[in-house]
Parts: sequence; C-alpha cells; structure tokens
Amino acid sequence: MIEVSELTKRYGPTTAVNGLSFTVGPGRVTGFLGPNGAGKTTTLRMLLGLIRPTSGTATIDGRPFRDRPRGLRHVGALLDAREVHGGRSAAAHLRALARSNRVPRGRVDEVLGEVGLADAAGRRIGGFSLGMRQRLGIATALLGDPPVLLFDEPLNGLDPEGVLWVRGLFGRLAAEGRTVLVSSHLMGEMELTAERLVVIGRGSLVAAESLAEFAARGTLLSVTVRTSEASVLTPALAAAGAEVCAEADGSCTVTGLSPDEIGQLALRHRVPLAELSPRSASLEEAFLELTADRVEYAAGGTR
Repeated sequence: MIEVSELTKRYGPTTAVNGLSFTVGPGRVTGFLGPNGAGKTTTLRMLLGLIRPTSGTATIDGRPFRDRPRGLRHVGALLDAREVHGGRSAAAHLRALARSNRVPRGRVDEVLGEVGLADAAGRRIGGFSLGMRQRLGIATALLGDPPVLLFDEPLNGLDPEGVLWVRGLFGRLAAEGRTVLVSSHLMGEMELTAERLVVIGRGSLVAAESLAEFAARGTLLSVTVRTSEASVLTPALAAAGAEVCAEADGSCTVTGLSPDEIGQLALRHRVPLAELSPRSASLEEAFLELTADRVEYAAGGTR
C-alpha cells in the first residue's frame, strides 16, 4: 500500500508538489498521469526517500522507504534506466545490488531471464540500447521480489513486442497481489494497462479513481453521422450550433449536439440517416480536457 498525505515540495519560490494526497492499493495496476512538469517524478522520488519533502508524508506499507535497510526486498523501482554504471555488465550490476540487499545470488539469473536479457548478462551496460536498459531497469525492480513496484515511463525505447511483454508483466504482478504504480504519458497504453488512475497537474491532485470514472468526467461527446444527404444536413447542423467534421470514410463527426437533437434535426429536414453513433471521450481526450488549465508549458502560448 502506498499512502501520500499532504505531500509538498518547494524549491525556493517554485512549488513542485502541492498538498498532494492519494493511496494506491494492491492487486491492480494504477496509472500515475499528469502533464509534463506536473510533479510525477518528484513525487516518486519522495516516495523512495531520494528527495526530502518540504512537508507531508509519503509511506509504503506504513513506513517511509528510507527506514528500510534492505529496500529492494520491499519496493522495486525503475526511475531512469540511464542512471546505471556503463562499465559494468548487467549481471555484475544486479549481483552488487543482490549482495547489498541480501537477495539470493540465484535471483540474478532468474530476473535476467524474465526480462529477456539472459544472453546479454555478460555484456557491458554502456553498449545497451535504451530498450535493453529499460529491461535491465525492470529486472532491477524485480530483483528483491518486492510487494510494491514503481515504474516511471517504463515503455521508453521498447519495441512493440516489448510493450506487449511489459503490459502482461504488470498485469501478472498485480494479479499476484502486488501494488503496481506506473507513471506514463502514453494515454492509449494506460487505457490497456491500468485499472485505476491518479492524475495530477501542477503538483495538485486532479483525480484518483477508476479509469472508466475518469474518462466519464470528460464532457467531450461526439456523434458519428452517416447519410447520403450530407449536403443538406451539414448546413442545418451548423446553423443549430454544432461543429461538423467530414471524415475520410464518408461519415461526419458532430460535436455540440446530442444524438437525439441530431436525429430530430434530420427528421425535420427529411434526411435519412444510415448511422447515428454517440462516442464518449477517450481517456486521452478526458485527460487533455481535465488538465488543460494545469499544463506548465503549452504550445502556441495557450494555457
């Protein structure tokens, strides 16, 4: 169990994390989302005792992580796969961590095999691709067989096969009753991987709920309309205040009117409809809408 309570971190006049509170329970994958600069990595580093909070608490199973002398047996983490000594081999890197955390030596070969690096165990890390470094970082997180796992952007550099493997791995770890927190900017991947979300913006909590509940909070609703008389219906929809976008497949995407309103409008103009399909906001659309005013740096000068 991860518990964050009124967590705050200030750097001079800048507040990176502001009174943040949330919990992450075992048995499911929780996505940790937020725009760039939202404070995600700072929060994870405070959880791991790498940064001391200005105020508030961040505990794992009721204790600060820094109070655990054999940390990898309690919490596994991947923060930055590049922060590894490039002159060491993958096996030597993991053996050193195993010794300092009193993890059985045989566990090194187990996790290297699990992440697909058994054949690269003796190679120097400096020659690894980013994807291989990510796999080594995941092996490091798994080394102590911990009940709690934290991953910051774990898909960076992975090929499609690697993404599928990580997705399955996270699901299996959660099914084993572990607490799994995954920070990512890939909304589509979170839709396929996470059951719950913790969403922050400018260091403050935006939402902590199921993926479906968060997506439903988005007010964006579009309707797919297909008709043989688009030249008649489109001006009528525009006059009623809707926005109409013609799609390559011959349909139209309509926003600003409900399906009932569109159907009534089509009936009044005697326009036959071949399709009238509402579409709720995707996770990405809901995320962009609900964090629009929490973006630190926005393109085009918008906030």
